[in-house]
Amino acid sequence: MSEPSRNAEAGPDATRPQTSTRDPEALRAALEPWLSRRTGGSAVGISDVRTPQTNGMSSETLLFDAHWTSPDGRAQFSQCVARLAPASDAMPIFPEYRMRDQFTVMALVGERTAVPVPRTLWYESDPEVLGAEFFVMERVEGLVPPDILPYTFGDNWLFEATDDQRRVLRNTTVAALARIHAIPVTAAEVTFLGDLGADGDTALRAHVEGWRAYNAWAHGAQPIPILEKAFAWLDAHWPAAVDTPVLSWGDARIGNIMYRDFAPAAVLDWEMAGIAPREVDLGWLVFLHRFFQDLAEFFGLPGLPDFLSFGDVAEEYTALTGYRVRDREFYEVYAALRHGIVMARVNQRRVRFGEQEAPAEPDGLVNHAATLEHMLDGTYWSSSENGG
Repeated sequence: MSEPSRNAEAGPDATRPQTSTRDPEALRAALEPWLSRRTGGSAVGISDVRTPQTNGMSSETLLFDAHWTSPDGRAQFSQCVARLAPASDAMPIFPEYRMRDQFTVMALVGERTAVPVPRTLWYESDPEVLGAEFFVMERVEGLVPPDILPYTFGDNWLFEATDDQRRVLRNTTVAALARIHAIPVTAAEVTFLGDLGADGDTALRAHVEGWRAYNAWAHGAQPIPILEKAFAWLDAHWPAAVDTPVLSWGDARIGNIMYRDFAPAAVLDWEMAGIAPREVDLGWLVFLHRFFQDLAEFFGLPGLPDFLSFGDVAEEYTALTGYRVRDREFYEVYAALRHGIVMARVNQRRVRFGEQEAPAEPDGLVNHAATLEHMLDGTYWSSSENGG
């Protein structure tokens, strides 16, 4: 097991980090007249305004119910989710949130594949309405593997499931990824995400360079040595051959999926979508489970050590698509590096809001700095628990 940094997680009872500086009541008051104009009906009433409590630390999410009367006199009711770019005073995780792009990608996936995504309803570019651009989609009911506390810590529906039920969840999740990667779109339709027509190597280099630029934006004032070392490792271990790029979900992890009967009911959170090799999503799916598993083991909990192994995920993906997954180590390091950049920014935000103390060294902002060290020196994959 790779030991995470102690100061990056206070313990198994760590509280939810602050993700918003906005007042839900003020948001409700602003949404009602806006939605009245959008629906073309009578005055809209909005109730049950709340934010989810177990997932999400990037875009702000607002859940609400809307009631109105349509122009033809029929009563209308919709359970909605609004996604907002965070306020500038909330120390945003990303430099931009591309809400229109997220809205567009979700609509494309919903129209052209069997991948379940929430139905997109309205997009608003005017930041004057709620203080930032946002979009609204229909709410989907289902169960989400929790991030806070992590599902590997126990006392939740996924941890208490049977091995067969978790196998169903794994395989249906991989099937959703395979369908996303096969989505029939033209290069012109997704130019805002990257160059779908590029060769695989070019698309991968553009993807990595995008994350290098993000790292400079997030941590340029105080470079984080372990992240810089990981970028150098990627440059020195570039794959010999890279397959044709595909539409990449970008944040391909089970914590971004709502499940019913252990199959995806809604695939969420498209703010990291792009054009990339298939392995970018597959490496992220595997590493993000390993991150939560390492946290569980660090606190003396059994976790789910046999769940979502790279070997099982790759075997299922190949069975579904015929594509043989390559360069495991490169894509797992890349996933760990990307997650490190994001989590270091999250932890900087926690320090700003007084939720944790600043670490003595910059590497302490990366929860899994020790894991990255083991990856870079090659010992990570020699452990049987990370095999397969």
